[in-house]
Amino acid sequence: MPHQKPLVVVTRRLPESVETRMRELFNASLNIDDHAMSKDELIEAVKKAHVLVPTVTDEIDADVIAAAGEHLKLIANFGNGVDHIDVAAAQARGISVTNTPGVLTDDTADMTMALILAVSRRIAEGARVIPEGHFHGWSPTWMLGHRITGKRIGIVGMGRIGQALARRAKAFGLQVHYHNRRPVAPAIEQELEATYWDSLDQMLTRMDIVSVNCPHTPATYHLLSGRRLKLLKRDAILVNTARGEIIDETALIKMLEAGELAGAGLDVFEHEPAVSPRMLKLAKQHKIVVLPHMGSATVEGRVEMGEKVIINIRTFMDGHRPQDRVIASMV
Repeated sequence: MPHQKPLVVVTRRLPESVETRMRELFNASLNIDDHAMSKDELIEAVKKAHVLVPTVTDEIDADVIAAAGEHLKLIANFGNGVDHIDVAAAQARGISVTNTPGVLTDDTADMTMALILAVSRRIAEGARVIPEGHFHGWSPTWMLGHRITGKRIGIVGMGRIGQALARRAKAFGLQVHYHNRRPVAPAIEQELEATYWDSLDQMLTRMDIVSVNCPHTPATYHLLSGRRLKLLKRDAILVNTARGEIIDETALIKMLEAGELAGAGLDVFEHEPAVSPRMLKLAKQHKIVVLPHMGSATVEGRVEMGEKVIINIRTFMDGHRPQDRVIASMV
């Protein structure tokens, strides 16, 4: 690598402290107006950069990677999920990919729990009542939701976020169940008093709350298919703070419109930033709670992510293997 500061192209605005540190350490090219880069802009960036720092809004596909100049040796992703990066194509070109795992675990688990409460207790709907002038006094049968204590939650994906959610759910008195590629360590399972299901189908039929917390990969695309969604109880609620592509959104909308599901809390969408008009209608009818992909949106989390990106870049530039290196077989 050249002795001068490496050219690091950052595709979106990052916290000011992170950008300032990047300018101190690297020849950092910043995206001052924070626009989502087009494919042509990404291609121009990889032609000149030594390091690319993309986010979830950037599609780093095989075409973009094929256009990379010989200087590009690292894609240091600002985020945990790398489903927007063709890791295999990067690996074939000798380009390393890193991510920022573990940083947003608690933030995302907090938001998942918030959505569970919001849907069960009609919090989002209730928050509109007073500002819209519809509060006319307390009534014993008005705005009734459902308690969550004593209910069963089925967690799809028991990684860091799934386990953090399980700890919160247990504290709220929920019975924890989970589906994963393999059981977690016995000590963790015992701590969480969690029940493992190797069959996702069997778990779904028994749960009051289902939370999606697995990564989006080719294997998990539409993991909750129309067929699987039909397995849910009519009084169950579904929460997704992972990736929209994991759920067959069209099938979910049909079920919610037909009253075949009690509700849903969604922070991610299959075609975001586009959101189906039918989904918006359901939100206006208070049948679902929707959030604009803000599960990990904390100041502390974003700064920590940036710091982790910087560590990955410095480690790589010093000739060492970054701890957060992603390989194709992991995706």
